[in-house]
Amino acid sequence: MTFSRKTLSRLFLVAAAPFFLAACGVNAIPTKEEAAKAQWAEVQNQYQRRADLIPNLVETVKGFAAQERNVLTEVTEARASATQVKIDAETLTDPAKFQQYAAAQDRLSGVLGRLMMIQERYPDLKSNQNFLALQSQLEGTENRIAIARRDYNEAVRSYNLEFKTFPNSFWTVVHRNSKPMQLFAASEAAQAAPSVSFSPAAPAAPSVAATPAPAPAQ
Repeated sequence: MTFSRKTLSRLFLVAAAPFFLAACGVNAIPTKEEAAKAQWAEVQNQYQRRADLIPNLVETVKGFAAQERNVLTEVTEARASATQVKIDAETLTDPAKFQQYAAAQDRLSGVLGRLMMIQERYPDLKSNQNFLALQSQLEGTENRIAIARRDYNEAVRSYNLEFKTFPNSFWTVVHRNSKPMQLFAASEAAQAAPSVSFSPAAPAAPSVAATPAPAPAQ
């Protein structure tokens, strides 16, 4: 069976179409979108790891510093708030929900910093092996959170760029359900170390009574 040149040309175009589309970037948006979602899953995993550590940490501190009720209560409430705010891969494009999630996690980071500084007031707590182990795990988790957030931001920047650069931006017509995702932006409060001083207040300087001037000689 013979084919005309026109028919062969059409068959060639049909066979080459997938390669042409791939080269033009039609797959770039969904590929990078899935990569960003995978990085988001790692962010959530590390935040959950931190949330799981907090109850044991609070109980350990309470055993040595039960009088620090305000800080202990704040940590417990901040943890509850952070775990209640949910955001999944499908709502990463919602600025309000994303900001709510990030703010809850940043608040928890702040009160955890205050909790960890309590150890300076209680030498027994500072040397407790259980506390030291939890402290080490928390520090490691905070580092993992920072790395996970960084990797997520990098993946999202690469993905969001597809919507702004030609010719890949052309394929947004094909991927209508795909939208730019939100980035983490650390607040100034989250970046600053908590300022807590356990030093006793300096005693006020004693007032010096003025020495009366000598009476003039008679």
